[in-house]
Amino acid sequence: MRQLLHGFLLLITISLSITGVAQTQRINVVTTAVPMLKISPDARAGGMGDLGIATSADANASFWNQAKIPFAKEKSTIGLTYTPWLKDLGLNDVFIVTAAGYHQLADNQAISGSLRYFNLGSIQFTDFSGNNLQQFRPREWSFDAGYSRGLSDKIGVGVALRFIYSNLASGNITGVTYKPGTAVAGDISLFYNGVKEKGNGITAGIVMSNLGTKIAYTNDARGRDYIPANLGIGAMYHAILDETSKLSFGVDVNKLLVPTPPQSTDASALNNYRNKSVVSSWFSSFGDAPGGFNEELREFQISVGAEYNYNDLFFARAGYFYEAQTKGNRRFFSVGAGVNYNKLGFNFSYLVPTGQGINRNPLSNTTRFSLLFNLGREATSTNVE
Repeated sequence: MRQLLHGFLLLITISLSITGVAQTQRINVVTTAVPMLKISPDARAGGMGDLGIATSADANASFWNQAKIPFAKEKSTIGLTYTPWLKDLGLNDVFIVTAAGYHQLADNQAISGSLRYFNLGSIQFTDFSGNNLQQFRPREWSFDAGYSRGLSDKIGVGVALRFIYSNLASGNITGVTYKPGTAVAGDISLFYNGVKEKGNGITAGIVMSNLGTKIAYTNDARGRDYIPANLGIGAMYHAILDETSKLSFGVDVNKLLVPTPPQSTDASALNNYRNKSVVSSWFSSFGDAPGGFNEELREFQISVGAEYNYNDLFFARAGYFYEAQTKGNRRFFSVGAGVNYNKLGFNFSYLVPTGQGINRNPLSNTTRFSLLFNLGREATSTNVE
């Protein structure tokens, strides 16, 4: 059953991958528990290839970079997003719901919070002979609270604390007792606001997210799994086209701060991989790939995207996400649109289908729907446009 559970975690982690990988390349995906923490949680970023570190702040900023919230245009906002997940595979009961918001305080400070809920549908568990054991409805959720502060009119910093709950199996199965896993993690972020008074300029950010404990689904201390600690760096250029039109385009680069699985089946190598401390794993993740430097480079994920803004009323977005073939093979184009009316905003994103037959991207046709509510007056601090 433990092998089944880990196989399930692996399936969810690389469910976005295209299976037609060249046979001459060695597949070695960096896997973690609770991969829902790495799924793009809002429609705006989803429309730009999962770009979000250095974009202008909105209600979902806490998912991407806490430090940009002091520069947000609105004083208080709330965002809600619904994402049907893996619909292209015929799964109708798997979805992600997120809620997030912030409130700017005096003296260029802000507080924020967010919630993610991932419903994994109904799963039929079996033993190694294929006999049915039980049906279960796996689910995961996380909640975080954050604080951010503008140190100047150009620099912001942010921190967040997150509680994670993952319930993938329950009860005594084939002699092993399974239970929900819990973990605690935090984010540290930095934001640079180089936007000039007219609205053009550069923004950039650095985020270390999900820095926290391992998670376990049994009482066996040797069975703890890594959560998706991540380093993200992003930059964006904002250009004023005319009195009513703006264009922003940028790039994010992300890398999991998680050990690369060893290619060897040697017991000592596997033991070292599983029992490495969390802190040491963050640092060793930059040099532990069995394939050396070339394999380490393949562990970086890249998002590029653009947003066209007409008079802060209508938005058009497009982006591309890239991940190496041997590290999950997520590669997709996405498009999106948005509209603001008074205190209400709506965003939509769509993942463009790619591949054919067995090579079809399982995330093809993924849609996201976000609602944004402006609850306060326009902020008086320096804003990112």
